[in-house]
Amino acid sequence: MTETQSGDIGDRGGDLDLSPRTPAPTTSSRTVSSRRKWVSIGVLVAVLGAGVVIVTQFLRSAVDYYCNVDEIGVRDGCDAGRRLRVQGVVDEGTVTQSAGFTEFSISFNGVSLPVRYRGEPGGMFAECEPVVVHGRLGDDQVFAGDAVEVKHSNEYKEENPDRVEGSGPNCGVYDESA
Repeated sequence: MTETQSGDIGDRGGDLDLSPRTPAPTTSSRTVSSRRKWVSIGVLVAVLGAGVVIVTQFLRSAVDYYCNVDEIGVRDGCDAGRRLRVQGVVDEGTVTQSAGFTEFSISFNGVSLPVRYRGEPGGMFAECEPVVVHGRLGDDQVFAGDAVEVKHSNEYKEENPDRVEGSGPNCGVYDESA
């Protein structure tokens, strides 16, 4: 049978399109996987960025050097111009308030330091009380404080026996039990 009979499959001629077809556009699993990968990387970068900001803020506050008044300009790390936490006793008769500032002087081992604090220290802040003032020593040799901590229990003395002892040079008798 060499000739094609009528009704045979090969006789239809132009009815059957045998040209190659392009597949309909679909989202492949590779594209979805790639998108998920980039979203995951974006989330990871955001979390790491937030972590860096938090750690930086923590370290910035933890880097304040802790100095006694008599160590400023003497001990390494207690240099003028850098952020410090300075410990001393508020000198009697030096506390004044004006124009939104509280000015006072603190002393330790016979050395005094004038302090200018924005606002009112509040709490248990008083003359002849040990304090720690956070801030910077300005070019005018006045300590610009932005936070004041006041000693309020004997725990501090027990944990740090080499720190504040007795009264400041410009105070009456200091009573540790107060």
